[in-house]
Amino acid sequence: MTADQHAIRTVEQLLAVLDLDSTQARTTEDIFTGSSHPMPSGRIYGGQVLAQSLLAAERTLPEDRAVHSMHGYFLRPGDAAQGITIAVDRIHDGRSFSTRRSQAYQNGVPIFSMIASFQDQDPGLEHAVPIPEGIPDPDSLLPDEERVEGLPAGTARMLSDRAADVRHVESPLFLPSDDAQVPQQAVWMRMRAPLPDDPRLHRAALAYLSDMTIQESILRAHGVYWALPGLKVASLDHAMWWHRAARVDEWLLYVQESPNARGGRGLAQGRIYTRAGELVATVAQEIMIRVPS
Repeated sequence: MTADQHAIRTVEQLLAVLDLDSTQARTTEDIFTGSSHPMPSGRIYGGQVLAQSLLAAERTLPEDRAVHSMHGYFLRPGDAAQGITIAVDRIHDGRSFSTRRSQAYQNGVPIFSMIASFQDQDPGLEHAVPIPEGIPDPDSLLPDEERVEGLPAGTARMLSDRAADVRHVESPLFLPSDDAQVPQQAVWMRMRAPLPDDPRLHRAALAYLSDMTIQESILRAHGVYWALPGLKVASLDHAMWWHRAARVDEWLLYVQESPNARGGRGLAQGRIYTRAGELVATVAQEIMIRVPS
């Protein structure tokens, strides 16, 4: 299999996971079902259930009413070997805004709960924090999977098999690094192959990417790395605001920082820019983090 064929296959696998089925079973909620990526840990990747829950909500709305914000909680670890059921509650439909609640279930209990707001396109005031200066171009950086010598084979294979091409500006945090211990980092990312033109799919895929690496600004501040024996990390919640349209099969810069860590929890924030410097989205996530003493 050539590199291009491999890239296309990874994206096709992602699209299959995001292709939800409607069950026609509806009481006060719309019901959808989906599958999961296989994961070495056996646990569902959080960005996957984020994207699926958002797409399920979008399916209950006109195409021109787009998501502008979501707030979600990860309630239980998901099992990647099992299917997912997503129930969407049509909380409110107004003249310009709609609100939806999506809950993802496995074995009859919720694993993720989200409320999202959607809006028709509307003119108004506009400004944005500019893209940071001095960031290396993504073409000058190696993909992460080419910078992981010394990792277990399964982990290296997981990186090369994911649908996203991710390139850290600093050293990737899979192994110990000599980089400065600062609560910030920058990451370039894009899907490995083109996606269909559906804007809803690109918004959901951006949510999928938004959960990838954002925790690392917390880890980097303390010299912690993913392969540290005994390290335990779990996402607690996730918030995201979509500002401008963007394609996720083109390069996006994810600028991340952590303003606080305390009590076994860390807060991470991120801004996502196009290569041309447009601010696309803002993200915030709090994680549980336990470091071996």
